[in-house]
Amino acid sequence: MSILRFPDGFLWGVSTSSYQIEGAVAEDGRGESIWDRFSHTPGKVRNGDTGAVATDHYHRWREDVAIMAELGVSAYRFSIAWPRLFPTGRGALNAAGIAFYDRLVDDLLRHGIEPLPTLYHWDLPQALDDGGGWLNRATGDWFTDYARACFERLGDRVTTWLTINEPWIVGAFGYYDGVHAPGGRDLRSSLIAEHHVLLAHGQAVRAFRGSGRDGRIGIVLNLMPTYPATDSDADGEAALLSDGYTNRWFLDPVLRRAYPRDMVELHEGIVGPLDFIQPGDLEVIGSPTDLLGVNYYSWRLIGAGQDRDLPWVVVPAPPDIPRSEGGWEIVPDRLTDLLIRIRADYGDIPLVIAENGTIRNDEPRAEGRVRDVERIRFIRDHLVAAHRAIDTGVRLEGYFHWSLLDNFEWAEGYWPRFGLVHVDYRTLKRTIKDSGRYYASVIEANGLDPEDDAALEAVAG
Repeated sequence: MSILRFPDGFLWGVSTSSYQIEGAVAEDGRGESIWDRFSHTPGKVRNGDTGAVATDHYHRWREDVAIMAELGVSAYRFSIAWPRLFPTGRGALNAAGIAFYDRLVDDLLRHGIEPLPTLYHWDLPQALDDGGGWLNRATGDWFTDYARACFERLGDRVTTWLTINEPWIVGAFGYYDGVHAPGGRDLRSSLIAEHHVLLAHGQAVRAFRGSGRDGRIGIVLNLMPTYPATDSDADGEAALLSDGYTNRWFLDPVLRRAYPRDMVELHEGIVGPLDFIQPGDLEVIGSPTDLLGVNYYSWRLIGAGQDRDLPWVVVPAPPDIPRSEGGWEIVPDRLTDLLIRIRADYGDIPLVIAENGTIRNDEPRAEGRVRDVERIRFIRDHLVAAHRAIDTGVRLEGYFHWSLLDNFEWAEGYWPRFGLVHVDYRTLKRTIKDSGRYYASVIEANGLDPEDDAALEAVAG
């Protein structure tokens, strides 16, 4: 097979988020976030880990930008910490907080790396959560004020913005399953939170349009291709509803200005009237966006059944399907299906893969190298899958690997390693893994040979 070339100007990037890498949680006026409170609550995070230090990016950002430059990435997706700019979520802008991102953006641009900030990657100011958090409709108004401040202070250099990262995770993990901050366990609450997060997205889009700044703005959704476990009608119906829960509940309002009818009926039958959806809300949520960020890690096989409130069950895949060290099933071909499905169902919107990665806990060997062959294979196979979608006409404009660095992985703490760069959490020493070197070679070539196993063999050797 010939070399697969990506389009000219394709964005080759890496992704991180503020609470996962920055540390310095009590420096320069930063306020407490819900993850500070949650991670310090016994039993909430594996091994009692917290993001208090994380990878210390707040002090080592120059080193991390230099690593990105060495890898040759053309774009960096990071998140801005809302409590670093507004310690209580509202009020006066913290000058020291915005100054950090000023310096970061300037240094990225000096190295020819385009900054793509995400405005919200889950670190809600704790003071706002004390007042109801995303269950309080007013939180979206304060988010919009925060977004305006970012557009004003950074919008002369930042030309692509992302509003919210993974609203399904915010609602389902934070307010229904309880495994993420703030730890709620109620379906109706999760639906309220998701609606208010989507409303905040739409309000931020409108604020950006009114800011006078050039550029584009979008949202990042984690999407899971969903398939019935068998060809039975019952499993097919269950899979359709599960797809509605994780995918269409977010795609439809953002890109069609409507919640899917079947899911409205399902949710109303479980939690009662969705009276938190007010007239005009869907017009705001569906304010035209310029791009969609897609986070893809795995798929879902669904069977008929009852999982707590919801009428389906997730079915384990056959044992011959590869899995990450965290147990996630590795199915690159489903990424092709997902990208094609978005274009078919929602039109020719520009897409970026905003996150894609796998857990591999390889450690440095005696000679100092991190020979993470399975991560190299993962990257290669998913890029091949992405290229297939491009060949069908999908407007895929970039790929951002999760993550640049090993980091704090939420409720799993520091156990899972996703990075192209190994972090020794004792010394904070950074070591570029073999996967990072491989990714750099793909970037340099703007393409890859899907049948060349030389890189894999070199690592394995």
